Amino acid sequence: MSGPLDDLPSDRLSALQDRIDAHKKARPADDLHQKKDYALANLAWRMVIELVAGLGIGFGMGYGLDWFFGTLPVFLVIFTLLGLAAGIKVMLNSARELGEKQAAKAAEMKDDARGD
Repeated sequence: MSGPLDDLPSDRLSALQDRIDAHKKARPADDLHQKKDYALANLAWRMVIELVAGLGIGFGMGYGLDWFFGTLPVFLVIFTLLGLAAGIKVMLNSARELGEKQAAKAAEMKDDARGD
């Protein structure tokens, strides 16, 4: 069975391949920028999910305790606030981790620039 590219002359195919290769070589800086943006977007989503997870777990625990003891939504409010605090703490730890990584990378680049 023959493919759709079998009928094309080989010089046209090689010229097309050369153009594709040249285009790929011209774009690595854009690709790195996009990967960096995606990494930051992933970090942002991770932080949002951590906050929402803390709220959800606190809400669920509070609701469950209120249902079990038959109380007013006392535990619901308390555990939702505790979940919010836990979510914020985890978010801040993620932000601190990112800051430490960026500081280490900047220090490494500074040492490389000095040439010691």
